[in-house]
Amino acid sequence: MAINCGALPASLIEGNLFGYVEGSFTGAKKGGSAGIFEDANNGTVFLDEISEMELDLQAKLLRVLQEREVTRIGSTKPIPVDVRILASSNKDLRIMVKERRFREDLFYRLNVVELNVPPLRERVDDIPFLAEFFVQKYNRILGKFIIDISPQTMDVLKSYSWPGNVRELQN
Repeated sequence: MAINCGALPASLIEGNLFGYVEGSFTGAKKGGSAGIFEDANNGTVFLDEISEMELDLQAKLLRVLQEREVTRIGSTKPIPVDVRILASSNKDLRIMVKERRFREDLFYRLNVVELNVPPLRERVDDIPFLAEFFVQKYNRILGKFIIDISPQTMDVLKSYSWPGNVRELQN
């Protein structure tokens, strides 16, 4: 299960992560709703752009990780969950911890295995492989039959700085 923490307001993220009971807020579905943690029980939750999560929501996430249980919005009944967390950020969380914009205890709870992926401009040798992958992907989706990328085009792609990284190359 995945959620983009930067794409939704905190109130929606909270309901999506933890679920809610009927009547807990205006517009809550009849019967309530399970959250991502419940739905991903015995699986993995991917928190994309976790650096965008508000501090109060970080505290609630930390509690879920420490207690291995989630409480739906509007409820007092904890629900046991067993989930693995993957989190990503395009910001330096260590700096955010120092600036008190990201909880230190949550950082160390999440930072068990750290993978740093350099920006595309620092790994230009990956561009031909990625470009070929995207050409094949969009050939299938769009019903096209592009066979190759010219050497001149590849030189242009490799000389560009790619401020939007792989997403920009894909687009």
